[in-house]
Amino acid sequence: MRRGPSTLLASAGLAVGAALTLSACSMLASSPPAAVERPAATEEAPEISSKAQDVVVFALGLVETGYRFGGKNPDAGLDCSGMVSYVFDKAANMKLFGSAADIARKGRRIDMASLKPGDLVFFNTRHKPYSHVGIYIGDGRFVHAPSSAGKVRAESLKSGWFAARFEEARSYLE
Repeated sequence: MRRGPSTLLASAGLAVGAALTLSACSMLASSPPAAVERPAATEEAPEISSKAQDVVVFALGLVETGYRFGGKNPDAGLDCSGMVSYVFDKAANMKLFGSAADIARKGRRIDMASLKPGDLVFFNTRHKPYSHVGIYIGDGRFVHAPSSAGKVRAESLKSGWFAARFEEARSYLE
């Protein structure tokens, strides 16, 4: 079942609020009054940019979108690289083209401890390096378009099938 834009935005807004709360991010979308200082970023609550917030909102808004191999838009269905390309184009005005492996050749490599919402996570899922990609949303979770469940969904990086196949993380928003 496809949801309308207002439902998607409302769901995405609620989901990103929950994700940011879970990741202990206290940064507000609007600037605080001049007399109030923003808390310093910490290891537990890294500062994230507005583009990263937009990427997370868009990614969460695609949860339950159907999977389609080679899919590049939500109406027709998305595969992992198509989802990442679509989200980064719409949310951050960035063009990321090609397969997961093609996308992995760009960006700045980061270690897992430095992951921030909006970073990309790569996996070796077919005995082939960089064969799957997802968008990190915080709290050890990522959004991706797996063929196995047939829909975009969120998963844990810390346990399960994808945790064992984690390969690398890359940052594209700084």
